[in-house]
Amino acid sequence: MLQPTYTLLYVDDPEASGRFYAALTGRPPVESSPTFAMFVLDGGHKLGLWSRHTVAPAAAAAGGGTELAFAVPDDATHAAWTESGLPILQAPTDLDFGRTFVAVDPDGHRLRVFRPH
Repeated sequence: MLQPTYTLLYVDDPEASGRFYAALTGRPPVESSPTFAMFVLDGGHKLGLWSRHTVAPAAAAAGGGTELAFAVPDDATHAAWTESGLPILQAPTDLDFGRTFVAVDPDGHRLRVFRPH
């Protein structure tokens, strides 16, 4: 069975997005260039930020369209992200799978934070 080991987001400015995700994850990229940045997350999963202007083959979408989900134990993340000025698309709400809110990164990718039931 195949297991995804990388998530690649197409971004407008990998260096700026790299700074955003370094602040968000609390860790620096393991690789960084003008066209690409790579983070190794807990558990070994990798998050790559690839310039939408240099990705091959060319990306069809202009931006966004991806949602990264983060499981958390409490509501502290919402308060921290709101205080930092991160745009919040959905205020904390209870859904079938638990309590959740949605923010957005500089390229329009959704960042869903949830506390499972």
